[in-house]
Amino acid sequence: MTAENGRANDDQPMRWNGWGDPERAKPLPRAVQALLPLLLGRVRKPAAPVELANVRLTPSALSGEDLDAFRGAVGDENVSAAPEARIYHSGGRSTLDLLRRRAIEQEAPDAVVRPGSHEEVRACLDLATARKIAVIPFGGGTSVVGALDPERGAQLAVVSLDLRRLSGLIHLDPVSGEAVLAAGTTGPEAESLLAEHGFELGHYPQSFRYATIGGFAAARSSGQNSAGYGRFDTMVTGIRVATPTGDLELGRSPGSAAGPDLIRVFLGSEGIFGVITEVKVRVHPTPQHRVFEAWTFPNFAAGAEGLRQVAQHASGPTVIRLSDEAETAVSLAQVGKIGKALAKGASVVTVYEGEGIPLRRARTSELLRAAGGTSSGEGDAAEWMKGRFDGPYLRDSLLDAGVFCETLETATTWAKLSELRSAVEASLKDGFSAIGSKSYVMCHVSHIYPTGASLYFTVLASIREDPLEAWLKIKAHTNDSILAAGGTISHHHAVGRDHAPWLREEVGETGIRILEAIKRELDPHGILNPGAVIAADSASSSAQDS
Repeated sequence: MTAENGRANDDQPMRWNGWGDPERAKPLPRAVQALLPLLLGRVRKPAAPVELANVRLTPSALSGEDLDAFRGAVGDENVSAAPEARIYHSGGRSTLDLLRRRAIEQEAPDAVVRPGSHEEVRACLDLATARKIAVIPFGGGTSVVGALDPERGAQLAVVSLDLRRLSGLIHLDPVSGEAVLAAGTTGPEAESLLAEHGFELGHYPQSFRYATIGGFAAARSSGQNSAGYGRFDTMVTGIRVATPTGDLELGRSPGSAAGPDLIRVFLGSEGIFGVITEVKVRVHPTPQHRVFEAWTFPNFAAGAEGLRQVAQHASGPTVIRLSDEAETAVSLAQVGKIGKALAKGASVVTVYEGEGIPLRRARTSELLRAAGGTSSGEGDAAEWMKGRFDGPYLRDSLLDAGVFCETLETATTWAKLSELRSAVEASLKDGFSAIGSKSYVMCHVSHIYPTGASLYFTVLASIREDPLEAWLKIKAHTNDSILAAGGTISHHHAVGRDHAPWLREEVGETGIRILEAIKRELDPHGILNPGAVIAADSASSSAQDS
């Protein structure tokens, strides 16, 4: 599919040194400005960010012949080694990514290449293999785990393979409730195209406005509606993939016992095995009804018990989310409800969509009330939904004010949830305290299962030393604490390069050998996203062995 079928070919989907649309960026709310000194003490204002025109990159390592070869594959206008294009593809949108973009000297891919079809993706992989060029698949640029770092590995150069020209609805089967979407289609585009036919995908992660269908699949994304519609990987019924050694089209039927499910090999692979070009997904009729209800609980533990009861009794909210006392206070302060913010208590948001809402809502309410919850009406829940996708803009404003702000997430069983939360919170607070910095840690549960739930942490801190170096040490210790307490290294942010060193402990030596074997078979020369998912030492040895 080409630009005519979806969005236009746009070099700048997001701010180069921040999140999203510059027009949506806002200063810190006054209530938050007033709250920060109480939480963090005095915060040192940082130096002004570098201007785009002043960024210095190393010259592109690609030769004129290399660039001409890619131009021959995808068209002259779809290859660029211009500094601005390279900078816009220099990584994702983690706090570390954004801090690096405040420096004058920066790393970036040697060129940006934009294929417009599966066949052009295949041609690019063939060229990259022959010319020893690393390829970083790039969708919306929203990774927060280092999955888009322009790492060459053992190759001579690295290109960003921007998939945004692969955009559009390829096929809709309304009878079966399946749609095939090109991998570069953004979340809003997908929903708009499906809505024309009366259908919805219903996948709404916070990155929704910019992330792509292929990115959702490659990172095993999970959105706010997971309680009702499931994670993205459960929505996927088929994929088309180009790898350096061949192509795959998977997903013949809704269920099969024809060997292991190869679709799952590519879900969560983050571009290290191949480039996803098409995704077949389960869709449903657009919901005609939506009901909001917010709840308050005396504490996080009571709220977690309420969510456990809801998950294990299948009562049916589409969205259910629990914020701890710290997050609840800051959320209320953002909208000027200082009185409520100072009160103790946790909060729950529920949203119901589709059919049978009264019955589902009544059953959920019964369970939440029995766990100690009190309904506070629809106001706070509707307010949360209204600002759902604007959270990252607040992070940018905090960084501009000198406040370090970053997130991390994990998941575990209900039995271990409290222990894991305490371990992560203690690790973060102790880490910042060790460098003489005050911190404020918030936590929420946004995805629940019959057997357990996710935990998503946001930490604010006043860091007087190099925040990059400080956070890397604190995050490493926290990752150790997560695994020691029985959590997963990532519930939905994926592995990328940031979490790769901890994957071996989670999946074991045999698990790593399986991943290495798949990598050797599909990408024997190691051109695809070097260093992502499989730690660089493992990946490089695998490529050399081949």
